[in-house]
Amino acid sequence: MKAVVFTKYGPPDVLSYEEVEKPVPGDNDVLVKVHAACINDWDWGNLRGKPFINRMIFGLFRPKRSNILGCDMAGRVEKVGANVKKFKEGDEVFGDLSNSGFATFAEYVSAPENALVPKSPSMTFKQAAALPQAGALAVQGLRDKGQVKKGQRVLINGAGGGVGTLGVQIAKLAGAEVTCVDAKEKLDLLTSLGADHVIDYKKVDYTKTGKQYDLILDNVVTRSMFSYKRTLRPGGRLLMIGGDIPRIIRIALTAPLISGRKKLGILGLRPNVGLDYLNELFEAGKLKIMIDRTYKLKEVPEAFRFFGTAKHKGKIVITVVPDKKS
Repeated sequence: MKAVVFTKYGPPDVLSYEEVEKPVPGDNDVLVKVHAACINDWDWGNLRGKPFINRMIFGLFRPKRSNILGCDMAGRVEKVGANVKKFKEGDEVFGDLSNSGFATFAEYVSAPENALVPKSPSMTFKQAAALPQAGALAVQGLRDKGQVKKGQRVLINGAGGGVGTLGVQIAKLAGAEVTCVDAKEKLDLLTSLGADHVIDYKKVDYTKTGKQYDLILDNVVTRSMFSYKRTLRPGGRLLMIGGDIPRIIRIALTAPLISGRKKLGILGLRPNVGLDYLNELFEAGKLKIMIDRTYKLKEVPEAFRFFGTAKHKGKIVITVVPDKKS
């Protein structure tokens, strides 16, 4: 089979499109023919080996856990292991394999059956591939841990990517008043998805406006703990997803000592939790999945180069099988 391989950390140029051995599923695994995959921040960090914590996942000096990147994917079941009960050959599935070996930038991938979720029949493979990690973070951050409620003020920082474009819709469905922060070029999209207020981060520091929020979901953590604290209402919560890792860790460790009634913490991803809910929203016509552009499997290095510009609106999808449901 064809796959995009890397044997050392570095820029997208270290990736190569090669013939590799097709995976063989174990008794508890499912072999999936990948129709589409998706680039996430984890893939970008693992490719470069930055920040250093990524090397603890893939290998200290070079990739060892897997030489194929990719967390999110959607495809069709090709073969099931002897103990698999949940799926059968031909089923359409999707999921985040970040806890199951990665390796979705390939024509086939083998994964434990509990790492996969049935795909909504009305969802294309491209749409499904764009959903797992970003969707799970949005659901867990807003609905589960954030417990967003009607009438609350919610702010999403770095809202123009996958998590934010889904998160603004989830928050609006809950009846919240939503403010989105990102680059000027992404604000019209966020307004079209339901944002009540939008802020160009290059012109306005939202932590200095005097406005306070019940919940802040921050995808690009760049502020100090004290800036976040003054931006939260009493009883408010900040959930940090991505950005400056040393800053995130520092805030998480010191916040309990001085934050009082305001809670500042890291949102730890639980892969694939919440995907059934997103299936339901999509089937009900209540969720739009934003895809900026698509690339072929052999064009993954080019896709990473564009990802590195941070100009994408929504997700960047890799099409592996260009059929009607790719």
